[in-house]
Amino acid sequence: MPPRKPRGESIIPMINVVFLLLIFFLLTAQITQPTPFPLTPPDSRSETAAGARDVLYISAGNELAWNEARGAAVWTALVARGGADPVEIRADAALPAAILAGHLKRLRKIAPAGAHLVVTGG
Repeated sequence: MPPRKPRGESIIPMINVVFLLLIFFLLTAQITQPTPFPLTPPDSRSETAAGARDVLYISAGNELAWNEARGAAVWTALVARGGADPVEIRADAALPAAILAGHLKRLRKIAPAGAHLVVTGG
């Protein structure tokens, strides 16, 4: 009887592990919504990551977006929402600081006592 040809290693277990890792990363990934218009975020030096919040977007051209509201309708929507959760502001790096400060003053006026405003880049 002739000697048997050695059988190669099976790669099925390695394929199984790769698919399990793929499924794990797909299930644990956090999917974020796209921004309503292009933003160039400022550099951030914060060590902490922001959690999931309501996000107010401000473009370099001072366009406002919050959920489905755009422009001046953003302020009405923010007043109607109350103030239980913090509002995160994502502003373009080219937005003048004076305009951002004006928006912060307006937000502070409509925010209930004890509300938090969180300004982040990107």
